[in-house]
Amino acid sequence: MKRLIHHLPLVLTLSCTSNALYAEQGQADPLDSTMWQDMRRTLLGDAPVVFDDRIRVLAPGDAEDSMNVPVLVDASALGEVTRLLVFAELNPIHKVLEMEPLKAKPLVGFRIKVQQATPIRAAALTPDGMWHVAGRIVDAAGGGCTVPSLGSGNSDWASRMGEVIGRLWSGKGSTRLRLRIMHPMDTGLVPGIPAFHIDQLDFLDASGERLSRLFLYEPVAENPVLTLDLPQRDSVTVLGADNNGNPIEAIISKEIREAEL
Repeated sequence: MKRLIHHLPLVLTLSCTSNALYAEQGQADPLDSTMWQDMRRTLLGDAPVVFDDRIRVLAPGDAEDSMNVPVLVDASALGEVTRLLVFAELNPIHKVLEMEPLKAKPLVGFRIKVQQATPIRAAALTPDGMWHVAGRIVDAAGGGCTVPSLGSGNSDWASRMGEVIGRLWSGKGSTRLRLRIMHPMDTGLVPGIPAFHIDQLDFLDASGERLSRLFLYEPVAENPVLTLDLPQRDSVTVLGADNNGNPIEAIISKEIREAEL
């Protein structure tokens, strides 16, 4: 009896350890990517990770336009999510977008530039400290990150930079927001054209409460088109800036669908 009591804590410890190892190492990468382990260490750190098909990553299998690939990430089936990170493993700049859902659903639609065929992953952090990961492979002819934006060759792009066009409409218990922001979103990988991209966007209601926050990186496509599911509101204020400090500000309501800086 003494021997059984002596070994019982050891058995429980091994059981807990094996669960953590399963979360981090026990699952084979569904996309079989040679970059996955490097991406996990670099972007997700030492936190436990599990592949989870409750996260939906919707994107075309074949990209028609490497500079403008539509992606929708929906992690709402997980329940509460504190952070959502999207990255493209074989892009020269891996991070695409980060979201702090706050009051919003952990759902975001956007368009990205891809340099070549690549896994596109979404990692959702839950309050227990676990990263839940899903993704899909997008095939592409390539070059989307290393060609000049169309705006760079347009003489009047500066007059429209920061212009916001948006729409709100009600769904089941939420308000869907879709907006476009005029901005060249230069990656800095084209000779003679420095990185120039929207850095941060906050979404607030009429009382000033922050509903959600986005951080955008260079691979987001030119003139970003963004989709979010926010709490039911009649208007949403968008506040942000690019990496040069140029402000972005607009109020979007169900009556007013267009706003300019």
